[in-house]
Amino acid sequence: MHIQISRKEEERKKKIKKKVGKYGEHSWATAVAWEAGKPLVIEEVEVAPPQAMEVRLKILFTSLCHTDVYFWEAKGQTPVFPRIFGHEAGGIVESIGEGVTDLAPGDHVLPVFTGECKECAHCKSEESNMCSLLRINTDRGVMINDGESRFSINGKPIYHFVGTSTFSEYTVVHVGCVAKINPEAPLDKVCVLSCGISTGLGATLNVAKPPKGSTVAVFGLGAVGLAAAEGARIAGASRIIGIDVNPKRFNEAKKFGVNEFVNPKDYDKPVQEVLAEMTDGGVDRSIECTGNIGAMISAFECVHDGWGVAVLVGVPNKDAVFQTHPLNLLNERTLKGTFFGNYKPRSDLPSVVEKYMSKELELEKFITHEVPFSEINKAFDYMLQGDSLRCIIRMDA
Repeated sequence: MHIQISRKEEERKKKIKKKVGKYGEHSWATAVAWEAGKPLVIEEVEVAPPQAMEVRLKILFTSLCHTDVYFWEAKGQTPVFPRIFGHEAGGIVESIGEGVTDLAPGDHVLPVFTGECKECAHCKSEESNMCSLLRINTDRGVMINDGESRFSINGKPIYHFVGTSTFSEYTVVHVGCVAKINPEAPLDKVCVLSCGISTGLGATLNVAKPPKGSTVAVFGLGAVGLAAAEGARIAGASRIIGIDVNPKRFNEAKKFGVNEFVNPKDYDKPVQEVLAEMTDGGVDRSIECTGNIGAMISAFECVHDGWGVAVLVGVPNKDAVFQTHPLNLLNERTLKGTFFGNYKPRSDLPSVVEKYMSKELELEKFITHEVPFSEINKAFDYMLQGDSLRCIIRMDA
């Protein structure tokens, strides 16, 4: 997919760069997806000032998540183009709109694809992080304040993605989707906490809650699954079993505490039966991170009766149906789901950043590649080829 950037394109980008930072200018370099599956194009895009309850952020680092690729390929819901993707990032508040009181220019922040208004029933509940106002919406390409885009080229709108659109030197985000963090935290590392890593980590620590010394099975060893394994390591699990049909992932997974591996293709019986035999009746906890309905069923049926807990993280096909015998529930197995690891973005993400700062959480091992913004299409190449967990995109390069 990667294409060589022409000299003309390089000159055009230099002209764009000259505009960045000028007082009174609102046009900055942005990677625009004009069509599904086509390479992103660096464009000069007008980024309007923030309106009520919005902030404009200067993005310093962003990373590529598989969700960006999924919707860029138009495999998701309603295709919306032209669009600015990106939702894992770290940056600094540049300006604030009317009504914003808990953020100020210069604050270091993480924009998040979901939000926390702090006023709805979900936000007020200690048991939910699914904000009624700011819950993820992959179809909406505009701001909720006025139904308009803050991005445009020659007056024509360029659409937002999940309220963040971080593949841009500047972006506008609802204040409820911005987590203020420790200014000492390196943004080129903690930016990956905006989505996948927090989702997997929280699925283990906040939902599965494995006791120290327990046995944990992780289905799917991509970035989210490895984050779930990292959570099991932090919790003190004694056995962390990785389940994946790609044996190439097993060696990498050792860095995240995975100490046993199972490839379902190596057996002629359901993998839940294999795991039950390995663990004297079943694992204590399982976390499913694939979105495959068969893996979801296996993750539930492999936990031990009486106390086993299975947590579903992956998003299945819209037509998928989960089927299991009711006795699996009556025998005191527990099935749970999670969204963003049950973290409330504004309230909880700062403490996750502190886990990294205290060296309890290791983020460097998730970061496998780094590219300058001008070569953002390389990040897509790495992910499509299965070579990367997270590729950091440096916006100043």
